[in-house]
Amino acid sequence: MTVFLGGPRVPPVRGGKPDALVILLHGYGSNGADLISLAPYWAEALPTAAFVSPNAIEPAPGALGGYQWFPISNLDPNLMEQGARHAAQSVDRFIDRELERYGLPPERLVLVGFSQGTMMALHVGLRREKQVAGVLGYSGVLVGARTLKEEMRSKPPILLIHGDRDPTIPIPALFDSAEALAASGHGAQWHVSYGVPHSIGPDGLELGGAFLAMALKTKQILAAS
Repeated sequence: MTVFLGGPRVPPVRGGKPDALVILLHGYGSNGADLISLAPYWAEALPTAAFVSPNAIEPAPGALGGYQWFPISNLDPNLMEQGARHAAQSVDRFIDRELERYGLPPERLVLVGFSQGTMMALHVGLRREKQVAGVLGYSGVLVGARTLKEEMRSKPPILLIHGDRDPTIPIPALFDSAEALAASGHGAQWHVSYGVPHSIGPDGLELGGAFLAMALKTKQILAAS
């Protein structure tokens, strides 16, 4: 069943019609209001981009005001793949509607995920027929690796960032994800944030912003090159 998603938005800091779109997918038990807080950090580098962070498809048990893309009690690969595949229908529909809303092509869209949101961003971004501009994933893991090679329809640039002190999704998940992407015929840039737990450190924010600006080829980046 497809769920129609919605969540907070931040318009371009320059005003007017956006020429790029950043969709942020939050982690388990969180919500769109939490992850949309990243927008101000990247607004200067992406002054003509709109940001939107939808709430996930269903409430997360025991998390007041929090949502989940799919139920998760452990990092069982099969259960995560089933959950991501189910939730992907709603995320794909949301992406289509947002691109239509702003009259933008897929190459003007970047997906950003945190934790479970990274699972969704990777799962959806690699299986869309028309390639998006990039996928930025924090503190997550690639799910559905065993079927990715057969199902991958596009190869957007990917940057994975992970804290080495992450107790929720331990750092080996970063390297497992990068290796699985390579085995499927794609690849990813990656960065380890030292001393950072299950969160986003200052270096991750800076590198993430630079990646998004390059993926969307903002005027600031082009002028400086």
